[in-house]
Amino acid sequence: MRKLSSGLALSGVAVVALLSVAFSAVYTVDEGHVGIVKHFGEATSMTHPGIHMKVPFVDEIVSMETRTRKNVEDHPAATKEQMPVTAKVSVNWTVNKSEVLDLYRQYGGLEQFEHRILDPRLRAAAKDAIAHFTAEELIQNRTATIALAEQRLKASMSDFPVTLDSLQIENIVLPAGYLKSIETKQTEKNLAKAEEHKLARQKFTADQAINTANAERDATRARADGEAYRIKLLAEAEATAIEKKAKALSTNKLLIEYERVKRWNGVLPSTMLGSDTNTLLSLK
Repeated sequence: MRKLSSGLALSGVAVVALLSVAFSAVYTVDEGHVGIVKHFGEATSMTHPGIHMKVPFVDEIVSMETRTRKNVEDHPAATKEQMPVTAKVSVNWTVNKSEVLDLYRQYGGLEQFEHRILDPRLRAAAKDAIAHFTAEELIQNRTATIALAEQRLKASMSDFPVTLDSLQIENIVLPAGYLKSIETKQTEKNLAKAEEHKLARQKFTADQAINTANAERDATRARADGEAYRIKLLAEAEATAIEKKAKALSTNKLLIEYERVKRWNGVLPSTMLGSDTNTLLSLK
C-alpha cells in the first residue's frame, strides 16, 4: 500500500514537472514589442508579437519596445553672448524593427542605447544650437534654435538604427537679472507705443477738425457762389427784358402814340401859352 502511494506521488511530481516544462516552453510577445531570443546568453534571433515556443531552461526572452519613445534632457548651456542658461530638451525616436537585434547585440537594450548614445548627442546638439543665438533671439525665435538642434542631432545619429522625430526645446531658464531687464525693456516699449498711439489719436482728431472746417468752408462758399449766380441770372434776365421793352418803344412810334391816346381822358386844355411868354389865351 505504501509502495502504491509512493508511486502515485512520484507520478504526480513527474506530471507537474512535465507541465512546468511545457509551460516554460511557451511565451508571448506583446504588441509594440519584439522578442530577443538568447540561447545560453547569446542573442540569436528575434520574434514578433504573438505566441512562440522556446527551449526550456536554455532560451531566455528579452522584450524590446518598437514604439516611439521620448527622451528628455535638462542640462546647462550658454548663449551666443556667453549668458548661462538651463535648457530642457526632448526628442521622440523609434528603433528600426529590422535592426532591433543588432542594436541589442551592440548596446544591450534600449536604455543602454539611450544612456550611451542618444542622450550625450542630444545634449551636444542642443548646446551647439543655443550657442548660435543670443538670449533675446532664443526668446523671440525658438523655432530657429530647434531647427538647428534637430539638424545637428540627426547628423550625429545618421549611422545608428533609429529614426528621430520632433525635437523640442521645452523650456529655457534664463538668469533672473536678465529677465528683469527684459521686463523693464518691454514695459518701456509698451509705454512708448502707448504714447505713439496717443499722438496718432490726437493727430487724427486734429485732422478730423481741419477736414470738417474745410468742408464747412467749401459748403458756405458753394452756397454763396450759387446765390450770387442766381442773382446774376435774375439781373441779366431783368436787364434783357428792359432792353427789349425800351427797344420796342423806341422803334414803334405808333405804339407810343397809341399808348398816349389810350391814356387821354378826352378833355382839352383850357389855357395854352403862345410863342410869347407874356401871352396867355383862354379857350373858353
